[in-house]
Amino acid sequence: MQRRLRGRNPAAGGAHEDGSAVVDFVLVGALLTLLVMAVVQLALILHVRNTLTDAAASGARYGTLADRSPEDGVERARELISGTLSSGFAQDVTYSRVGGDGGSMLQIQVRAPLPVIGLIGPTGGIEVRGHAYWP
Repeated sequence: MQRRLRGRNPAAGGAHEDGSAVVDFVLVGALLTLLVMAVVQLALILHVRNTLTDAAASGARYGTLADRSPEDGVERARELISGTLSSGFAQDVTYSRVGGDGGSMLQIQVRAPLPVIGLIGPTGGIEVRGHAYWP
């Protein structure tokens, strides 16, 4: 009497696919992890850029107040950046007076590292400006 084996028939080619689900899972899992990390890094870059833009604009508005100077606006921008991100992003903050048709404006410019891996990246990768009317 001949016994039948349960499972795959090695002669039909089923034995060659043993373990392929594990390999598929690892490959798809690695690709999916890389994609998710890229999206998270992009969100971090946008957060840093928006934070720097807001700090520059707030510093410009603060520096144009009647009892304040442009240096006070630069210091305010540095404080906001250091308190939100880190002091490494507040190293290069400058101001200038920009002339326009209707008057002049205080411009605060921030140059900061572009966060490539986490918050680490090349210096001067992001440059943002904030403006406020300066009577």
